[in-house]
Parts: sequence; C-alpha cells; structure tokens
Amino acid sequence: MGAPVWPDVVPDYAGPLAGWLTGLEHCATPFMMTVPCDTPNFPVDLVERLAVALTQGGAEIAMAATRENDETHRQPVFCLIKAALRETLAAFLNAGNRKIAAYTGQHRCVEVVFDDARAFFNVNTSADLQQLQTGAR
Repeated sequence: MGAPVWPDVVPDYAGPLAGWLTGLEHCATPFMMTVPCDTPNFPVDLVERLAVALTQGGAEIAMAATRENDETHRQPVFCLIKAALRETLAAFLNAGNRKIAAYTGQHRCVEVVFDDARAFFNVNTSADLQQLQTGAR
C-alpha cells in the first residue's frame, strides 16, 4: 500500500503504548492520531472532534469514548496526542509501565463521547466481519 511500517521501538510487544511511542518517534507534526487497524467504521468526524476538544480543553490528549447502557466507556486507542509527549511516554515505558490509563492519567486528557458505539466495533475474525456487515449484536 506504500505506507511505511516501523517495528516497535520498545522490545517484547509492550502493548499499544509501544506503538504510540514508535509513531511519536516518526511524527513530523505537532499532533499524532491513533486508530486501531481492526476498526473499519470509526466516525468520519473523529479527528475533527478530538482536535476541537483538545484545543478547547487545553488538553495534551483527547480520546474517544462511547456510551452504552448509560455508562461511558473509554476507547483509548482512538486518540489524538501532542507529539511533545514523546519523552514522557518513553520514560513511562522504560520504567516498565504498560497501562494506557496510567499514562494518560498523568496528563491533561479530555474525552469525547460518540453516540454510536458500533462505530468502534473491532473486527478480528470472519464472524466479527459478518456481524458488522449484518448489524447483528
């Protein structure tokens, strides 16, 4: 597809934050957007809404959230993060930490609630894809 692919800069599959750090190591802009590759129907206004919330909230990180059954659920891998956080993330990972919530909890973070939780549905198997295509729950 012509897109560069970089191995994680942290060894031994350190989880999603290792991917964030790898992205930040190559980021040439003031912000980096992360979206998992197994979620094909994320909202088309995702980046715009996260950017507005980050700017208006004076935040360093903006992440998506969904509301289901009157509960809000963070979708932390759908996030807009300031590239300037690269050093704090490297230190966090080098200290052996791996939890997204623990890292984002150290920074000014805002959540943006999206009404359609199905837009964040993960497709990892053929059955998942069929479920997404048919709208079955």
